[in-house]
Amino acid sequence: MRVALMTKDKSGALQTRIDNRDAHLAYIKSTGVVEMAGPFLNTDGQMCGSLIVLDVDDMAAAQAWANNDPYNKAGLFASVELTAWKKVIG
Repeated sequence: MRVALMTKDKSGALQTRIDNRDAHLAYIKSTGVVEMAGPFLNTDGQMCGSLIVLDVDDMAAAQAWANNDPYNKAGLFASVELTAWKKVIG
């Protein structure tokens, strides 16, 4: 199943994102369940959250992936939302 993981960063947390970016990208690569991903941008063009589409067995697997994301472990996020998603185009 596909799950959209949508996050919003805590205010003023850009440096936390930058400091943990390499570990986050390595985690994405090593887990093999990320279909697409990228940061949300604020009006200044700075990263302020993420959209990650996971291809996992179930919602529990998506939650486990989100819990183990280095960004999450670093306390980057103000909010995290997991929603089942159906790919129609692309």
